[in-house]
Amino acid sequence: MTKYEVIIYWSKEDQAFIAEVPELPGCAADGTTYKEALANVEVVIKEWIETAQKLDRPVPEAKGRLMFA
Repeated sequence: MTKYEVIIYWSKEDQAFIAEVPELPGCAADGTTYKEALANVEVVIKEWIETAQKLDRPVPEAKGRLMFA
């Protein structure tokens, strides 16, 4: 399980749940259910980190709960 904050919401336009990871730019996934979106984003987080490491790019440290205004 990841320590990155994941935001999940329903997208009427996409007719799917969207899971976004604010600390990892562009890291998002979808699913037909809340649980599926969460499972899918866990895979994408792992792939995002692996790709960043292969490209010698920094991987942000997980900060946990973020505050949005």
